[in-house]
Amino acid sequence: MSVPVLVDRSWYFGEAVSGRDPLRGLAFIAESRDIATCGLIRAEVGRCVREPHSLERFRAAWETMVNVPSDPECWEMTMDLGRLLDKRGLAIQLPELHVATCALSISAVVLSYEPLYDKIPGLSATDRIY
Repeated sequence: MSVPVLVDRSWYFGEAVSGRDPLRGLAFIAESRDIATCGLIRAEVGRCVREPHSLERFRAAWETMVNVPSDPECWEMTMDLGRLLDKRGLAIQLPELHVATCALSISAVVLSYEPLYDKIPGLSATDRIY
């Protein structure tokens, strides 16, 4: 498989707001790439899913994805990345810092509509995967 894809909340939300089923789009991408998630993304997206049946669909999809563990080492890396970027004048919120750290830890590209990921050194980000 090629480079894994870690999907950010903005992509899930952007697809839903545009009337597209994010899980259908991810199923297409999963034909050629590993899809990854982390606890933060699951919590942020899951809390916004209103229908119990829909939430079960998301949970089932997340169970098939690569799960990046948010262990103490990962949180330390998130803190270090935040401190580095703060010194460079880039104030990035904790959720995005943590997603970036998770992606970097597995050499994944971030699938997101959030342009700030392009400012993080060493991180690849895009808003579409073909």
